[in-house]
Amino acid sequence: MTRVKGGNVSKNRRRKVLKAAKGYFGSKHRLYKTAQEQTFHSGAYAYRDRKQNKRNFRKLWIQRINAACRENEISYSKFINGLNKAGIEVNRKMLSAIAIEEPAAFTALVATAKAALEGKTAPKAAKVETKEAKVEAKTTEAKDYSKMTVAELKEVAKEQGVEGYTSMKKAELLAAIK
Repeated sequence: MTRVKGGNVSKNRRRKVLKAAKGYFGSKHRLYKTAQEQTFHSGAYAYRDRKQNKRNFRKLWIQRINAACRENEISYSKFINGLNKAGIEVNRKMLSAIAIEEPAAFTALVATAKAALEGKTAPKAAKVETKEAKVEAKTTEAKDYSKMTVAELKEVAKEQGVEGYTSMKKAELLAAIK
């Protein structure tokens, strides 16, 4: 039987690895074996650093928020605690952007947080609607049940205490709710 060297396949595989290793130092971009080792390591580093990148950005946002908080005479931890007590849900990326681009709005958020820490209600100008408040407003406004989906109708039926709503069709749900 004749010997099969697999020339084209092997050459293409090696060429692909050396292309991926372009720009590496020393023999890591010239020699196939070291280039292959380095590309494996590079893939592991890239995977690891994609996770670390998220941590680094969160750290940066917290540092920026903390600096803006110190300018408004409050610590970062008290500010976040105040926002939580006031029911304001804003992620740190947005808080950082607000602190940099709109210092007046950030000062209003700090005032809201300070008021919440003291047990007072938040000022109306700086009050932000929570997710639950939006859902309640949506259900009170939605009087026209015919435009609602079956899933939404089943939720309304559950709240009203309709029995057997899980197996009902849309027309039956509409009749039972009204």
